[in-house]
Amino acid sequence: MNAAAEAPTARPRPRGWPPVAALLLLSAIPLLGGTLRLLDLSGRTVAIETDPRFSAQPAPLVVHVLAAAVFATLGAVQFLPRLRRGKARYHRKAGRLALAAGLLTALSGLWMTLAYDLKPGSGSLLYVVRLAVSIGSGVALVLAFRAIRRGDVGTHRAWMMRAYALGLGAGTQAFTQGFGEPLWGSGVLAHDLQLTAGWLINLAVAEAVIRRRSAPTRGARPAAAA
Repeated sequence: MNAAAEAPTARPRPRGWPPVAALLLLSAIPLLGGTLRLLDLSGRTVAIETDPRFSAQPAPLVVHVLAAAVFATLGAVQFLPRLRRGKARYHRKAGRLALAAGLLTALSGLWMTLAYDLKPGSGSLLYVVRLAVSIGSGVALVLAFRAIRRGDVGTHRAWMMRAYALGLGAGTQAFTQGFGEPLWGSGVLAHDLQLTAGWLINLAVAEAVIRRRSAPTRGARPAAAA
């Protein structure tokens, strides 16, 4: 038997910075909006409309924006294969910080949903979805932590990817609203569905990546049998 035929088909080496750069660019959209909102709360004149809900109770928003900035940035860098392989100590320390920031992001998102009145133009559907996303993100992060504590790296990575996908929902929503509003209008239901689509798209992409990475390498079983 040809030795070359017995060898398993090698998977392409994971790409490094291009996917991470794409995630950072996607997260920059909501982080820019959050930064402008914080500047507005500080009394500076910025190109954003003042929201009286945040002015009356700024704490949930401040915690959410700062925690999301850390989670989005560190979370993206954690996906670098070279970092996971070559600098495991840094990966662990940064991962703990990213997980803590992610939990703060989820809890502050839940806090904002419960503390603030619905924004004009939003409906009950978006309210329920935001509750589900906040709780789901927190649960995913807890499951990721439990998985890595018992040494299950694959399960840990999968739950972290799901939590990160939910955390980047606001970035994708800039596109779902931008393309959805001209197509389906700007009513309350249309608005809620456009924002919901951002989280669903991110989750679908995350699940596709998780399934692809967990799939067995082609040729590995025949090679082992030989």
